[in-house]
Amino acid sequence: MTFQRSSGILLHPTSLPGPYGIGDLGLQAYRFVDWLASANCKLWQVLPLGPTGYGDSPYQCFSAFAGNPYLISPDLLLEEGLLTEADLADKPDYSASRVDYGLLIPWKLGLLQKAFDRFQSNPDSLRPEFNFFCAENAFWLDDYVLFMALKEANGGGAWNGWPDSLKQRKKPALNKAKKEYAESVLRFSFYKFLFFRQWNNIRAYAKERGIQIIGDIPIFVAYDSADVWSHPELFFLDEKGNPTVVAGVPPDLFSPTGQQWGNPLYNWEVHKRDGYKWWLSRVRASLSSVDILRLDHFRGFAGYYEIPAGEPTAEFGRWVPGPGADLLRAMDKNLGDGLITKGIGLPIIAEDLGVITPDVIELLKVFDLPGMKVLQFGFSGPDNPFLPHNYTPNCVAYTGTHDNDTARGWFETAAQHEREFAKRYLRVDGHDFAWDLIRAVWSSVADMAVAPMQDVLNCGNEARMNFPSKLGGNWEWRMGENDMNEELAGKLRELNYLYKR
Repeated sequence: MTFQRSSGILLHPTSLPGPYGIGDLGLQAYRFVDWLASANCKLWQVLPLGPTGYGDSPYQCFSAFAGNPYLISPDLLLEEGLLTEADLADKPDYSASRVDYGLLIPWKLGLLQKAFDRFQSNPDSLRPEFNFFCAENAFWLDDYVLFMALKEANGGGAWNGWPDSLKQRKKPALNKAKKEYAESVLRFSFYKFLFFRQWNNIRAYAKERGIQIIGDIPIFVAYDSADVWSHPELFFLDEKGNPTVVAGVPPDLFSPTGQQWGNPLYNWEVHKRDGYKWWLSRVRASLSSVDILRLDHFRGFAGYYEIPAGEPTAEFGRWVPGPGADLLRAMDKNLGDGLITKGIGLPIIAEDLGVITPDVIELLKVFDLPGMKVLQFGFSGPDNPFLPHNYTPNCVAYTGTHDNDTARGWFETAAQHEREFAKRYLRVDGHDFAWDLIRAVWSSVADMAVAPMQDVLNCGNEARMNFPSKLGGNWEWRMGENDMNEELAGKLRELNYLYKR
């Protein structure tokens, strides 16, 4: 699919400003869309929007379909009469610059409980809309809300620690649980209704302002998720429901023991037998919520790294072929517009970073998918593929991503020879390195150019969103109340004019 020349900002909603401890889908989200439009940017890229669990990572969610309840805006609930000013009176004294999930989660869930109670006491105004949402999304919602109700009833523990009858989804046990936890099931359904109601409204507003939203599909799902619990046959699990093999990446220069992610691996033969039904449902649901999809860890579709579940590190894994073109053809046939004869008729970006082998390159070529070019990775020498003179139009150019340091943070800590090459290549002295990168990416031939908000704000290492393999301190950064200002919008607007974005 061909993309128009455009530009935008990578900013997860949790990083928006606001008084409630975490960015949400309320007033500041609308303000951010307005700010993007004022800068003549046409793209807003977000991370996965699912309900986060242990570690607060948007890449380890309780569902591949559901939305994150912590993103629900209290202000919008207040406007609708689902909350009162008194409900917000006990708001903790939150940091404006970091998300404190330990402080946030119990308070936010308490607020949502109050909103649900108010809905229950006077449901008529929202009931038809709520019932329609539940019916339309039953294919994933029914399993998810029961999963969450059972998780709550079992002290929040992972599903492999539940009683055997529930762990193995015995029908009598599930029917009994649906009756016993009917109130909880309804409450979790209501939370999903609120999330998608608010998200769909902000997406519609963005569309009115000429802005497309780039979403993110992690290739793998969390083990402790409704997806694995409700579809164990789609994964490599033993008779007790535990993974036999897990995902990761092998040792490299940055990680001598590799990365053992722990996600269960798909049994692709089973997926293939039913025409990839679960994957098609997942992509269809995602495309109903965003305009463009970034397929995370795209190389895993060509071949993925399989680690025996008992291994503490990734040193003793092996590469295994993925579904490759077969899955992408199924996606195109069932979900594409059918109007093109080459490539794929879906708005997809391939995250093709890391070790890229010929089979991955062939998959990108056959389906004409744009890959990613991260300029921060480019300063080893002139032959580096991440330098703009090596770009082709069919790619998305980034200054950096959520998984690496900010531009300024990188420049302050990079090896001397890389810093010197960067200054020579960009013909700069390095005093405004983040914006030097932004200008280089914007001026490139790449169809799409994206910068994390941290680079637009010239933030240092303290604003890094995620440090892979590091536990704690990730996914916490938030922008300030005054960061969406006209001066910054004007700088972006000038680049968008100069480089026809």
